[in-house]
Amino acid sequence: MQQQIKERTKRIGLDVMQLIDELPQKTAAYIIGKQLVRCSTSVGANYRAACRGKSLPDFINKLKIVEEEADETLYWFEMLEESGFVKKERLEPLKKETNEILSIVVSSIKTAQSRNTNPKSKI
Repeated sequence: MQQQIKERTKRIGLDVMQLIDELPQKTAAYIIGKQLVRCSTSVGANYRAACRGKSLPDFINKLKIVEEEADETLYWFEMLEESGFVKKERLEPLKKETNEILSIVVSSIKTAQSRNTNPKSKI
């Protein structure tokens, strides 16, 4: 399962990079694009870091960063759609996948937090 999530979180970053190349040549689109590339690729990078967490609290903290970056990615998708830079239909699969990743991460955080109350638990 962990490998699947690594692949999915990397794929969302790659898919966003392709999307950015489709944006209009406008200053606002460029700025949003930069922000979106940063947070969407951060989802995968931070998930990988979480998988290498040194302790359960470290793992949880890194997953919380993944949660924040995925949520920020969704925000920038909304900005692209509401600004009219990208059609809703183009963003729907990306939003769906990001929401699924976000749900998995939030569930993982909750599970890890419940294990964190048991001092003998490991990642």
